[in-house]
Amino acid sequence: MASKAQSGLSLEPDLFWTPAEHDRETLRATLIDGGVAGVNSHDRPNVMWKIRRLCEGDEVSQFGLTGVSGLPFGKVLSLVSDASGIDADPDLRHGMVIVDPELVLRGCEAIGERLAVAAERGERVLIATGHPTGLPLLYREVGRLLMQRGARLIRPLDGFRWADRDGRRRQIRYFAGVAMLTARGSALHTHSPEAMDLMLAEETPDLVFADHGLAGAAIEAGVETVAIADVNDPALVVARDQGRSGPIVVMDDNVAPESYWPCFQAIASRFPP
Repeated sequence: MASKAQSGLSLEPDLFWTPAEHDRETLRATLIDGGVAGVNSHDRPNVMWKIRRLCEGDEVSQFGLTGVSGLPFGKVLSLVSDASGIDADPDLRHGMVIVDPELVLRGCEAIGERLAVAAERGERVLIATGHPTGLPLLYREVGRLLMQRGARLIRPLDGFRWADRDGRRRQIRYFAGVAMLTARGSALHTHSPEAMDLMLAEETPDLVFADHGLAGAAIEAGVETVAIADVNDPALVVARDQGRSGPIVVMDDNVAPESYWPCFQAIASRFPP
C-alpha cells in the first residue's frame, strides 16, 4: 500500500494539501492507485455479511443510531450501491467490490460545500475519527482549511479519562484538532459512539465531520453531520437516505494517510478562492 500512496507524486508533498486545481482524471486515477477507490480492501462476502448484520439488528453495526436496522437486505445493498458504485446484485456473493472514484470525488465535493458554509458562517466544528491510522491527515488538513477560512474547531473533553462499560481505560485526545479515542497513549480504531456521546454532553457544535460511531452518535443526537463511511459500514448510508445527515462519502477509510490528498482537493474546491 505504501507504494500505491506514491503514485503520481509529481508535486512536492506539501502541495498536495494546498488547495489548487487538478485534472479530474488525475484525481480519479490517484484515488484508485492509492486504494481509496477502485478495488476495496473489503471483499464481497465481507460487505454482504456486514449489511446482513445491520439488517438483523447487530448493535455494533448500528454505530449508535436507532432506526437503521430491520430493513430489507436488498434495500440496504441498493443504498450502498448508489453511494459507492458497487454491484447491487444480491445474488453476487463472491469476489472483490469496486468503488467508483467519481462518486468519491462527488461525495467529497458535497461535504466541501457544507464545510465552506460553516467557514463562511464562523461555525463551531467538531472533527473526530475512529480510524487513527488512515484518516487523520485528511481531517487535519480540512480542519486547517476551516480555521483559515473562519470556522472554529472545538475540543470538548480534551484529555478526559473514563472507564468504558467493559471497564477499559479510555481517553479523548486531539491530534491537530482531530478527536480520537485512546487507551494508555495508543490511538484506537473504534466503531463505538461512546466518546462522541460524552463530547456532545460537554458542548454541542454547529457541525460534525466524522466517521464510524463518532458520526453515528452525532446524527442520533440531531447534530448536523457530514461523514466518511467505508463500503462495509452501511449504517451511515441508511441514515443519509432517511434524511438524518448531511453528505456521506463512501470510500476505503483505512489506506495510507497520504493517499487521501485528492479527497482534500475535492473538498477544498468548494471553498471560495
